[in-house]
Amino acid sequence: MAGVVCARSLLHRTTQGFLFSSRAVPAISSPFLSRAHRLGPSDDEMYQRTTVSVMQKEPGSGIMIHSYSPQGFNIDGNRVFGPCAVLPPAILQWNVGSHEDITEESVSLFHMIEPRIEILVLGTGKRSERINPSVLALLKSKGIAVEVQDTPNACATFNFLVSERRVAAAGLIPPPISKALEVTQE
Repeated sequence: MAGVVCARSLLHRTTQGFLFSSRAVPAISSPFLSRAHRLGPSDDEMYQRTTVSVMQKEPGSGIMIHSYSPQGFNIDGNRVFGPCAVLPPAILQWNVGSHEDITEESVSLFHMIEPRIEILVLGTGKRSERINPSVLALLKSKGIAVEVQDTPNACATFNFLVSERRVAAAGLIPPPISKALEVTQE
């Protein structure tokens, strides 16, 4: 009781109600009645607000293959007709007609460039074709990994490697015109 009497002696009666002195200890301590920090509406809105950042192509983020067709490729907005070599700094016409034309000489540009590429992705057209083992051995001896795929998958693989900031190159042969959906009349 002495504690209650002591706390009451610190209260001063005014016409407005009770006035606490600086030495008063609140009789009721509840987190709902007394908060050290009050969140204002602007603070609550900050936690509910969603922001969107538009990703823009960063300089040096690499070449991306946007589409392919039997005629060629769309690489970063550039139309490339026929087979092409996509290297870290450039896009070149590649003088091959089919997977059989991929020779040690035709892949020499991939192992002579700087910076050295880590992986070469070869797109062989409509389907994945076998490459001459001497070509693969040459590239392996130069420290270049090789991935041989059909052209649609090779484009996707190349884009993935570039997005991962790998030093990659691609040798791509456009797929032939598909006749799978043609309607024949009998």
